[in-house]
Amino acid sequence: MLLPTIAVLGGLALLVWSADRFVEGAASTASFIGMPPLLIGMVIVGFGTSAPEMVVSGLAAYNGNPGIGLGNAYGSNISNIALILGITGLVTPIIVNSQVIKRELPVHLGVIALTAVLLWDEEVSRADALTLLAVFGVIMSWTIWRGFKDHRNDPEESEESDTEPMSIGKSIFLLLSGLIILMGSSRGLVWGAVEIAQEFGVSDLIIGLTIIAIGTSLPELASTIIATRKGQHDIAIGNVLGSNLFNTLTVVGIAGAIHPMNVGPDILSRDILLMTVLTLSLFVFGYGFGGKQGSISRINGGLLLLCYVAYSGYLISTVFSGS
Repeated sequence: MLLPTIAVLGGLALLVWSADRFVEGAASTASFIGMPPLLIGMVIVGFGTSAPEMVVSGLAAYNGNPGIGLGNAYGSNISNIALILGITGLVTPIIVNSQVIKRELPVHLGVIALTAVLLWDEEVSRADALTLLAVFGVIMSWTIWRGFKDHRNDPEESEESDTEPMSIGKSIFLLLSGLIILMGSSRGLVWGAVEIAQEFGVSDLIIGLTIIAIGTSLPELASTIIATRKGQHDIAIGNVLGSNLFNTLTVVGIAGAIHPMNVGPDILSRDILLMTVLTLSLFVFGYGFGGKQGSISRINGGLLLLCYVAYSGYLISTVFSGS
C-alpha cells in the first residue's frame, strides 16, 4: 500500500504544479497564433486534460475491462460539471459568456442524445464506436473553423488576462512540458487509486465511475481553477465543455473500437440522465436572464457540488447494498 499511496500524493502534487504551467503556456500560445481563448480552451486544453481518460480507457478496454473505460468517460463528464465547476465556483466565481451557452450547449445536448440512441440496445459495437469518432471529427473541424471566423469578425471578444507576455519558445515549452507532466502524473495517480480501491474490494464499474473518473478529472480541476483565477474564464468553461466532448465521443469511441461492450440499463437511466440534467444546469446558470451576466456563483457551485456528493453517495450505497 505504500507505493500506491505515494503515487496518489505525488501525482496530485504534480498535477497542480503542471496545470499552472500548462494553462499559462496555452493562453500565451493562443495569443501568438491568433486563436481565441474559448477555442484553445476547448481544443488544446480540452484535449490535453482529456488525454488521461483516453489512455486509461484504451488500456482498460485492451485488457478486457471495458466497463472501466465506459465508467471513466461518463463519470468524468459528471465530475467535470458537478465536481470541478462546483469547486471552482466556490473558490472563484466563473463569469460565463452567454454566447458560449447559446452556441455550445445545444451541440453537447445533441451529442448526449446521439449517445443515448446508440446505447439504447445496451451495447457499444464497433460501428457505434466509429460513429462517435466520426462525429467528433466533424464537430472539432467545425468548431475550429467557426472559432477563427468569429474571432476575425469580433476581435474584441477576447478577454484580457493578467498573464505576462512571454516568448513563443517559452510558451510552447510550458505548453508541451505541462501536458506531458499532466498525463504522466495523472496516470500515476490513477494507478495508485485503483490499487488502493482493489485492496478494499471495490468493483471495476465503481472504480471507473468514481476513483478513476475523479483521478483523470484532476487535470481539468487544476486547469479550470487556475485559468479562472488568471481571469481566463472562457478557457475555464471551454476546458470543461471540450473535455466532455472528448470523453463522450473519443474516450467511449476508442474503448468501443478496441473492445465492443455490453452496457447495463443504469448507464442510460442514471449516468446519461444525470449528464443531461447537469448540462442543462449550465444553461440555467450561465444564460444571464434579465440582462444580467451569467455566472457560476458560489451558490451555484455549492449546488453542483452537493449534486456530485449525492450521486457518489448513491453509487456507493447501491454497490454495498448489492443492488
